[in-house]
Order: sequence, then C-alpha cells, then structure tokens
Amino acid sequence: MIILYAFIEEENHQYLLDKYLHAFSTDLSTKIQKYRRWQDAQLSLLGRVLLKYGLNGYLDIQNFKLICTQNNKPILTDHNVHFNISHSGSLVVCCISKSVIGIDVEYIDHKINYMDFETQMTENELNRLHTSENTVKEFFTYWTEKEAVVKAHGKGLSIPLTSFEILENRSMIGNESYCVQEVFINDEYSCNVAASGMDIQGKNIHLEHVKLNKL
Repeated sequence: MIILYAFIEEENHQYLLDKYLHAFSTDLSTKIQKYRRWQDAQLSLLGRVLLKYGLNGYLDIQNFKLICTQNNKPILTDHNVHFNISHSGSLVVCCISKSVIGIDVEYIDHKINYMDFETQMTENELNRLHTSENTVKEFFTYWTEKEAVVKAHGKGLSIPLTSFEILENRSMIGNESYCVQEVFINDEYSCNVAASGMDIQGKNIHLEHVKLNKL
C-alpha cells in the first residue's frame, strides 16, 4: 500500500498550475480554476497530482482514466488498482492499493466540542471519548477511522455512522469486513486508512512526503 502526502504552499501555486493543470481533463481543469481561494484550488489539484505521481512512479501506469460510481466515488478504469484521496487544512493525502481502500485526514481543531457530534456516535464510542486522556485527539482518531471505512465501502452518506463500530481496528458493514490502520503524518493531523478484505495491521505501508516543487 502506498500513501503519498503533500502540503499546499502559496508561493508554489502558479508553478503547480502551470506544470500540472494541462495534464488533466478539461472538466477538472475548469473546476480547479473556478475556485476563489488558492487553497481550495491547490488542494483539489494536488490530490490528482499525487495520484498521477503514485501510478506513474510506483505502478508504471502512465495512462489512466477515471469515472465516478453512482455514489460519486472516483475509480480507475482498465486497471485493477484502487485509490482514495482526502484533504484537510493544508494537507493532502492519496492512498493507492490493490485492495479496496479509504483514507481520511482531519486537522485537529482543539476548539471543537465533541459532544456536538453525540448523535453520530454509539454509546461505546462516547464512552471511549469520555474515558480518554485527550478527548480532542481521540475524537479525531475516531472520526478518521469511521470516515476511512465509509470511504472504503463507497456508499458515502447513505451509511449512518452509528450503524457500525470499529473494535480492535476492525469493522463490519453488512457482510463486508474492513481493517483500519492509523497513519502518523504530522502532530496537527489525524489520519486513518481502511482496507477491505485484507489485514493491514503491521503490514508495510510505504509513506512518502512528496515535495512537488522539486518534481
């Protein structure tokens, strides 16, 4: 499994647009250029740049096409490879694997009140937070775990977060099982990856910080 990440930088914004925007579809290029904030445009662009970098450099896939499922999840056509992209704050992550995967990253906002999300948590999950030494960090760990599983499953908001739990880094949605692994990138962010049908605990996950201004 390959996990690539990058941080957005305002001073590199025009360089990134000039170098990479032409490599993607007209629809994606138009979408990126419509963003009012450079941060949103760069986050969107870097997700696809990381995907292209990973497919080209690690799997020797030079040409690829994306389509969206009926649940609006982008997937590759003509290649038995799965990917998922997430971004938060200034960080973008992209995970690539032979198995169905989902990844979620969140900036750890210490001003958050996790009880505002009480209705989206089970009793066991609330107890987990109540007994934690660092409730804010634990909340974002919980949140990225659940979101990673939802993204791996691929049906998005149609799956209530209270309809499944994660116990000992494993979860079930219907008859489908998922394994969850925390990925440390930065003290200010929480990140988890979920994979379907494979045990990723203790497995070799290749993690790379991609510095795009040097590519």
